[in-house]
Amino acid sequence: MGGQREAPSLTVVILTRDEERHLARAIASLGGLASRIVVVDSGSRDATRGIARAHGAEVFERPWVNYADQFQWALDNCGIDSDWTMRLDADEWLGPDLVERLVRTLPSLPATTGGVSLDRRHIFLGKWIRFGGRYPLRLLRIWRTGGAHIEQRWMDEHMVLEKGDIAHVAGTFADENLGDLGFFTTKHNAYATREAVDALLGELGDEDRAIEGSTAQAKRKRSIKTRLYNRLPLGIGPLAYFLWRYIFQLGFLDGRAGLVYHVLQGFWYRFLVDAKRYELKRALDGCEDRDARLERLAELTGLDIHGFARGRLSDER
Repeated sequence: MGGQREAPSLTVVILTRDEERHLARAIASLGGLASRIVVVDSGSRDATRGIARAHGAEVFERPWVNYADQFQWALDNCGIDSDWTMRLDADEWLGPDLVERLVRTLPSLPATTGGVSLDRRHIFLGKWIRFGGRYPLRLLRIWRTGGAHIEQRWMDEHMVLEKGDIAHVAGTFADENLGDLGFFTTKHNAYATREAVDALLGELGDEDRAIEGSTAQAKRKRSIKTRLYNRLPLGIGPLAYFLWRYIFQLGFLDGRAGLVYHVLQGFWYRFLVDAKRYELKRALDGCEDRDARLERLAELTGLDIHGFARGRLSDER
């Protein structure tokens, strides 16, 4: 008779703030996979930390700057010494099929494999969004400990593998936030500010670098965004992107929930980023040099633009 497999030497890192609605689901979905779960919390006012501890996670606390800064801090300061490390968001979860494959696969991967990619599906208003180019979203989420870092960006940060190739493991991996549309629009309003800042930093000389150690899909999307999309006139990119997703990539097949999602995420959000870039650029008129522009951006957005921009420019990990 075969017994239950031992969990691989894998540490899962989850960043949290007020995630009592999602965290127990995320941790429970890891059953049998993780040898250690690390939660880095940034001032939760709900039961997040208690839920984490009740489910066997180790809890660290640190003030929030942005996702990239917080996650890299976790990698550098939480004493991770397992063979593998995994990135998981609090509103994501793994299916039993993927857990079983990872438990079987991770210990048998050759030394030349430095990371593992997963295909993430997005669930919105209770529906899996299958079309519009939204599935599969292939992401590097597991790597040999010490062999990867996270891009230092305000938005759309990817893990970057420093050596080795990337293996792929198929299975159910879902992003399912249980917040309502008000939560979605509020969150994406904040995202739009940060993405507009990243684009403006590129215009100020902090050019986006190719994601050399990530998936082919991530590299391709970053290249299209920086070389083409961000250079289009105001409003043209969001309209073209929505039509491409909804018609040519068959987003209309996602039904009514898909219509809401593709309009909000594929057009409204993209247009909001464009509009914020336009607004911020107008506000930078008259700034004499790069430092003055960074200071002005910090004033307008409430973000530590100057300090984080220096970190981006010096990020040579």
